[in-house]
Amino acid sequence: MSCLTDKVAIVTGSSRGLGRACARELADHGAKVVLNYYTNKESADELLAEMTGKGQEAIVVQAGVAHPDDCNRLIEETVKRFGAVDILVNNAGVNRDRTIRRMSAEEWREVMATDLDSIFYCTYAALPHMIERGGGRIVNMSSIVGQMGNLGQSNYAAAKAGIVGFSKSAAQELAKFNISVNALCPGFIETEMVTNLTEDVQKALLAKIPLGRFGRPEEVARICRFLVTEGEYVTGAQININGGMYMQ
Repeated sequence: MSCLTDKVAIVTGSSRGLGRACARELADHGAKVVLNYYTNKESADELLAEMTGKGQEAIVVQAGVAHPDDCNRLIEETVKRFGAVDILVNNAGVNRDRTIRRMSAEEWREVMATDLDSIFYCTYAALPHMIERGGGRIVNMSSIVGQMGNLGQSNYAAAKAGIVGFSKSAAQELAKFNISVNALCPGFIETEMVTNLTEDVQKALLAKIPLGRFGRPEEVARICRFLVTEGEYVTGAQININGGMYMQ
């Protein structure tokens, strides 16, 4: 359970949902973990207490990753505390669902800034430290919505599709530095985004999933952990985790 001993991992948006599960998984396998939140301090502090209670090394850094200065500070505080950056999980995201005709420019921009721009900002800030370290692993959280599109989510779909394109380009650029870059494309997972849906909507979604159930956050987290450990020959991949709802 210690395959990540001495590795330093940053997980953005790790106070809840998939980010929380990924942070737990990496810490459980020995990584020193930097938890990040924007507004949900209580949840981040709870996770920190859980980790330190198990003897794991972790810190919490508040940063709004839609802002480049905050991303720079996130990396700087990581290096100041742990001396390196080995793993970056770009997970932070928001959704502001609305049809195109009703969507404001602010709602479009907020989603693009948090879900897509942040991946560039954090990657850019982390790269010098990964290169100095002799390599690194970057995992970017995309979505099935970026592959299929979805009614009322044009902003979210565009951002998540952009993550795949960014990941493939970055993988080509950074391979010479022994840095892998991959995109995870989860389907409908048992997070707040799904559990808050009405029962009728959940039933309609389940009817489209061949495995007949929603995914669990831990299932996504285990694939994330594989990519930063044994999956060293995997780069430029988009990995579907959707129960067969979308096959490519």
